Amino acid sequence: MAVDVKQMKSLALAYIGDAIYEIYVREHIVQKGNLKVNDLHRLAIQFVSGKSQAKVILHWLRLEILTEEEQSVVRRGRNAKSGSVPKNTDVQTYRYSTGFEALLGYLYLDGRKERLDELIEKAINYVEKGDETSE
Repeated sequence: MAVDVKQMKSLALAYIGDAIYEIYVREHIVQKGNLKVNDLHRLAIQFVSGKSQAKVILHWLRLEILTEEEQSVVRRGRNAKSGSVPKNTDVQTYRYSTGFEALLGYLYLDGRKERLDELIEKAINYVEKGDETSE
């Protein structure tokens, strides 16, 4: 049974998007070299924290690099009611990070691997370098 990704709930998209981003980030940091597991975990948190994800999505929205469709997915994710917010972040940051994850989940489930790869590469570059040119 094929699922219509456009009809999926935003929180389900964010759920898978979170996992996808985590895999890409882990692969990226493992390729950096021989680090201890504790160091790998600490480094990964810099990328996958809600605060970091919110910064990335706000940066992309400012640069207007997302298509109308992608912006719509982000809005849906941002506006989704989850019922709870993690203790270590505020509501607005959490909502934008959910929008970020929903977008990645949407692209993944829709089979848009090339665009997914492109955006995740931009996200990683931005988090690592604060790269204002990662348009």
